[in-house]
Amino acid sequence: MNPSTAMARVLVDELIAAGVSEVVLAPGSRSAPLALAFAEADSRKEIRLHVRIDERSAGFLALGLAKVSGDPVVIVTTSGTAVANLAPALVEASYSGVPIVALTADRPPELRDTGASQSIDQSRFFDGVVRWSHDLGVAEPRLGQVRYWRSIVARAVAVSTEGANSGPVHINVPFRDPLVPDGDDTWVESLGLAMIGSDPNDRLPSSADARLAMAAAQSIDEILALLAGPDADRSRIVPARGVVVVGDVADLEASDSAIALAEACGWPLFSEPSGNARSGDTAIAHGPLLLADPQFADEHQPDIVVCVGSPGLSRPILRMIREAPLVLVADHRDAVRRPDPTRNATAFVSVVPEPPVEYEEYDDTWLDSWLAADARAAVIVSKRLDDAPGLTGPDVARTLWDVLDASALLLVGASWPVRYLESFARVRDSAETPQVIGNRGTSGIDGLLSTAWGAALAHQAPRQVVHIDEDGEAELSTVTGGTAYALIGDLAFLHDHNGIVVGDDEPRPDLVIVVIDNDGGGIFSQLEQAGHEHFERVFGTPLGLDLAAVAKAAVVDGVAVVDDVTGLVTALDDAQVSGSVRVIIAKVGARDAEAELLRAITSDIATAVRDES
Repeated sequence: MNPSTAMARVLVDELIAAGVSEVVLAPGSRSAPLALAFAEADSRKEIRLHVRIDERSAGFLALGLAKVSGDPVVIVTTSGTAVANLAPALVEASYSGVPIVALTADRPPELRDTGASQSIDQSRFFDGVVRWSHDLGVAEPRLGQVRYWRSIVARAVAVSTEGANSGPVHINVPFRDPLVPDGDDTWVESLGLAMIGSDPNDRLPSSADARLAMAAAQSIDEILALLAGPDADRSRIVPARGVVVVGDVADLEASDSAIALAEACGWPLFSEPSGNARSGDTAIAHGPLLLADPQFADEHQPDIVVCVGSPGLSRPILRMIREAPLVLVADHRDAVRRPDPTRNATAFVSVVPEPPVEYEEYDDTWLDSWLAADARAAVIVSKRLDDAPGLTGPDVARTLWDVLDASALLLVGASWPVRYLESFARVRDSAETPQVIGNRGTSGIDGLLSTAWGAALAHQAPRQVVHIDEDGEAELSTVTGGTAYALIGDLAFLHDHNGIVVGDDEPRPDLVIVVIDNDGGGIFSQLEQAGHEHFERVFGTPLGLDLAAVAKAAVVDGVAVVDDVTGLVTALDDAQVSGSVRVIIAKVGARDAEAELLRAITSDIATAVRDES
């Protein structure tokens, strides 16, 4: 067979052997060998192939699939600017630690730097973003090629899924003509499943092997004793005034461990939406609103902060971390990517500390002061929002949060939507709480619809689980996730609306997209640039578009427009019953009016907690 076909078939075969089951493809000519090889694998049910008309949306679809499944997802492009369009998704994958294998087809060396069509320097295009990259040699009919191709793929998958440093990798694949099969299936050596060599132990370590090297969990008092020295009194070493802050996390076990630590120590727990720790007896619902008052923040400055994952959403919470005398960061990533946005971490551990072993019963005073303030804030929030005319952004976030059940998946967009959830959503029982994800690695508003689409497909894919019955017998059953939701702003919706322009033959998830429509960039009205004479043009960016018409043009399965809470609840109920892809446009009030409402809520809370102090 021709060399390009041989190389493509081996690359695809090795990816499947390494555990890849999802592949996203954007059409192109130079990538034809890969496209045909993956299409054949899809027809044999060895992988699931997704086709998108542009590479940017394809990249974010792969991101969503990999983010929820945790497995490496392959994205295939042709050469030229097609490669450049992967950059936003790979940057997000890099900072979120999401395993993606980018296969970019390329011109052979003799066509580079000649002005040949669709030819750019793409061999190290993603340096600084990917964990590893390799520019494959052009396929040749000689011995040793198969082992070379397989070894590169095996290494790429291993690197992308490395427990402490997972993330995207890049293989640049130059193809010479001919680019399609020629009917000859012979090759100079076997294309079989010999992998790297005859001994299967020659394979590179899997992600599971890499995780075994991580430090075992230690109790918080053991860790603090190590920091304090050998003479420390272990029974008194855990400070009474502590807090746990959960940022964006990829492992839900870390979220559960954070909740357990906070409850054992009697510490307030703050969780960003994608921290998935907004539950438990010590969880605080309105932390950013409380800490926005400097007096309250000063009076409630902790002696220790345990940060889990990557915090960075709330300025008041970041300020609390920055001013804490002792900051313990728990995150599985390596030294290059471990999160320390305030640059004052005292120590790093790879897993969340366990509850203390030797610890006197904690004093309720510290926790009670937080819970009482949070309760007062909840009353003020409800009254202010109930009295506000029309629908507001916080109304949309709170209403959506309240109707989701534990089987749901919620992707929340950057900018205001994620902050609405962080500041206004109630604390829920952990058994009833849906999983929340977001592109928090770089917190961009691009690619969110494509990410949500891919995340929903992965969430709803059948998977087998083991249940133990009353007699202790194991039962195997197949389950799927429930309805998936996306909560995004109007600019994010417009930024990636082509992500829902999908062919009839493509898999469609059960996905409800809720768009907060305030005709522009609402978050800027709360920032320093508000009120500038050029504010509306360069920050507010009103477009006056009919978002319902945009959604209908994408041929989604249903579109609803709402302007009050009752209408929103009805639309959410209808969308869940109907299934497939539906869009709800939530028309909220003017951006400046909402900014004033948020300032009023913050002021009322500050007054209330000061009066009680």
